[in-house]
Amino acid sequence: MRRIVIVGASLAGLRAAQALRAEGFRGTLTLVGAEPHLPYDRPPLSKRQLTDAARPEDGDLPIPPDLDATWLLGTPAEALDPASRTVRLADGRELDYDGLVIATGAAARTHPAGHVPDGVRTLRGRDDAAALRTELRAGRRITVVGGGFLGSELAVAARSRGLDVTLVVSTAQPLARLVGERVGAYVAELHRGAGIALVTHRTALGFTGNPALSQVVLSGGDTIDADLAVLALGADPNTGWLSGSGLLVAGGVACDPCLRVLHENGAPLPNVVAAGDVAMWPHPLADGASIALGHWSNAAEQAAAAARTLFHRDEARPFTAVPSFWSDLHGSTLRAVGLPAYADEHRVTRYDLLGRRLEVTYHRAGRLVGAVTVGRPGRLAAYRRILTEELLQAA
Repeated sequence: MRRIVIVGASLAGLRAAQALRAEGFRGTLTLVGAEPHLPYDRPPLSKRQLTDAARPEDGDLPIPPDLDATWLLGTPAEALDPASRTVRLADGRELDYDGLVIATGAAARTHPAGHVPDGVRTLRGRDDAAALRTELRAGRRITVVGGGFLGSELAVAARSRGLDVTLVVSTAQPLARLVGERVGAYVAELHRGAGIALVTHRTALGFTGNPALSQVVLSGGDTIDADLAVLALGADPNTGWLSGSGLLVAGGVACDPCLRVLHENGAPLPNVVAAGDVAMWPHPLADGASIALGHWSNAAEQAAAAARTLFHRDEARPFTAVPSFWSDLHGSTLRAVGLPAYADEHRVTRYDLLGRRLEVTYHRAGRLVGAVTVGRPGRLAAYRRILTEELLQAA
């Protein structure tokens, strides 16, 4: 290979570029980014980047001086032609490639309401965080819509800035779909203890106010007075530019176990791989079902694995890393390994809200598939070792 193009200039794109150089690739390396920024970390956007002490540059990812890459930033990819091995950019330029890494990530899901007044925001990129930070002023009323980790972290950040915070979740507890109701109940108590109002079993149907937001309208007919609303409704993979390419795209870019991108006929393309939030691939902990993970660790590890698959096509190995993620909530760090959302049984070993200790394991057909802890790093490491051994045996 002489020319490799990486579409996506965030964490996964950068890690893929670094891995390619480490594996010995000495050809032309081009990274295409829709945003005008060089790679930066996204997890701090809902944490440190919303606090008074944070600086935008704190999230910058270090770029090795010997990476020797061409950066095409602020110009998203618009189309892909695998037959001619070209990527067309929004400005009309075409990039020829011998190898391609798709790492375009995902975009924040928006609300389908017809009328969205000023003051309704989403958070996905650095510019979103910068704009939201200026809005987080003490005494204002903010409603955060969405019961996942992003919604909880946004609520925590807003409360720490002195705002009157309401968190709206569609389930009985925050995080319930991701880590179950027991962990969700633990987090809910942390929220309430910090003065966050929690509204459960509700969704946001729409918004009132013209031009500025005045109320969030909930299912069931209730309303919440608000100066600001942030939607944390999940993310959709950035795959629109692949329309008509012949690639198999369903909930993300479909890949084989080695992260080779699949054609619509199910055959892997030997010169195209995918990594990060946009990639879907079969995972043993999910009984071989194809999954996509929006975690920092997955983006970093998967990008390196995809780069190796691309550069050493005849030696490709399945990507079977143990997923992991974390969330900082009210001074406690919730850490998880595996795939808790795929469990059919939860076992609570420790539940100590006052002492900030939590330990829950997740099982599927009696087999360990994940664990969540607070204040138990040694126990989490033990569960990671068990899951790693399971994956080695499955391979």
